[in-house]
Amino acid sequence: MSTDARDRWLVYVGTYTNRNSRGIYSLKMDRSTGALTRPEVAVEASNPAFVRPAHGGTRLYAAADSAEGDSSGKILAFSVDRSNGALRPLGQRTSPGESACYLAIDGAGKVVLAANYTSGSVTVFPVLGDGSLGELTQTLRHEGSSVNPDRQEAPHPHSINLDAAGRFAYSPDLGADKIYIYHLDAASATLSPALTPWVHSSAAGAGPRHFAIHPGGEFAYVINELASTITAYDLDAATGSLSEIETVSTLPDDYGEVNYTADVYVLPSGKFIYSSNRGNDSIAIFAIDSDTGRLSLVGREPTQGKTPRGFAISPGGEFLVAANEDSDTLVVFRIDQATGELSPTGDVAEVPEPTCVALI
Repeated sequence: MSTDARDRWLVYVGTYTNRNSRGIYSLKMDRSTGALTRPEVAVEASNPAFVRPAHGGTRLYAAADSAEGDSSGKILAFSVDRSNGALRPLGQRTSPGESACYLAIDGAGKVVLAANYTSGSVTVFPVLGDGSLGELTQTLRHEGSSVNPDRQEAPHPHSINLDAAGRFAYSPDLGADKIYIYHLDAASATLSPALTPWVHSSAAGAGPRHFAIHPGGEFAYVINELASTITAYDLDAATGSLSEIETVSTLPDDYGEVNYTADVYVLPSGKFIYSSNRGNDSIAIFAIDSDTGRLSLVGREPTQGKTPRGFAISPGGEFLVAANEDSDTLVVFRIDQATGELSPTGDVAEVPEPTCVALI
């Protein structure tokens, strides 16, 4: 593999540290072939399960889930050495809630938003000039419950996501079957209700988890963990409102085993959308109608591992990297730009308990 920075992407992998993982792992990926280098421990940390690059790829932020004996999650900040992928710690902040599970950073790199699953809250931090995090500015708690007594006894925001303009933040709440829609004031690092009403209800028992906005900005998609479905929405860029278009299953019609969906991303071209199935252990692929936002099934590709929790698509849309949490592997697939289909490249890297992948 070439060592020239122009010929490769930097790859960072968030993990749980319940078994053999030591924290955040780093690799390099060849832009032409998708080949991965041997993984290395970039940072030792407890449960840094979600990672997100920012500021043109010169910074990396991680949400660290609550560790044993500590009920609060942590938000970790790092600078990225683009020449070799090394991470330099810029400090950390406590996210005053259990199970910090997801981060969003505005395009200017001035605000970090976090979702705290167990405590049912979202938190807001300003970003200082050097990339470190300032003092917490806001904690907002969600309300409600839904029909699943095991998973929906209380609010559980599973992600928080910003539109391209950084005006609106969307937080799917698995426990309450709701999508909270906020307005972001980046100058004050605060959120406020964006609409009246500002909470969009999902189908009972759906369990909305992750959220993806079409590159054109006119459509949005929510992966529903408990129902194993994707819901497509019209998105009003002026008001931030959502209007449901349709809901489709990510599973085969005859599939009768337990399954939980996890991650969802739209290809940079806007032509296809991908979602991960944990149980069916596959990536479901749909074509997107550019006029209506509706979805049509392309197929499902096995991830060659167990429990694909997170995945990433390369910046140009050439490759998909799936993180198989329970088989401790990253598996690379080439994306057919015309059909959206996935084909394994044969590149597999062993990373313990991988949950999230970020490419720079």
